Amino acid sequence: MDQDSWDERCQDEGLLWTAEPNRFLVEAIDGLEPGKALDLAGGEGRNAVWLAQQGWEVEVVDWSDVALDKGRELARRAGVTVWFTREDLRQWWPPGESYDLVVIAYLHIPYMERHGVWRAAAGAVKRGGRLVVIGHDRDNLDKGYGGPQQFDVLYSVEELVGVVAEHLEVIRAEQVIRSVETDGGGRQAIDNIVVAEWK
Repeated sequence: MDQDSWDERCQDEGLLWTAEPNRFLVEAIDGLEPGKALDLAGGEGRNAVWLAQQGWEVEVVDWSDVALDKGRELARRAGVTVWFTREDLRQWWPPGESYDLVVIAYLHIPYMERHGVWRAAAGAVKRGGRLVVIGHDRDNLDKGYGGPQQFDVLYSVEELVGVVAEHLEVIRAEQVIRSVETDGGGRQAIDNIVVAEWK
């Protein structure tokens, strides 16, 4: 899905997803002292706004102007400051070793492109910092519910760890189950999470 497609998808009034933060992110940063955070592909800002409410200084980078405008409005309503920047993560690299926390939640792009983004994200983590990557697991395509239906944009924990471990020490890497309420009842989505820190 390209930038125009994301703008179109976010065009409807209201948020694509809930305004609540991702619960796996909440778990992954429990106990961390707030500092400087970077939310890559942060879209409508739900995680960034929550982080700001916890005392983090947060920057969101995403390629959808429409999503970023929604994020700005969400931050305004929440009464917090979040910096929103429009960039294509496939061509933009954050400054190295500059953030206490780097987050990527549900960024699904083709193989080589995502490896570049993961490497850039890992390189942006400063000493003592943490990287958290959450996504739809490849197994979700056949065994779970929702998420992208294109195999080439899905990945496994092992693939992600193979890239992130070049720069950081992986402290958590696993599939996780996310409950989804549908009109037909409860379903289960298969996600994954990798948490890594400075070696």
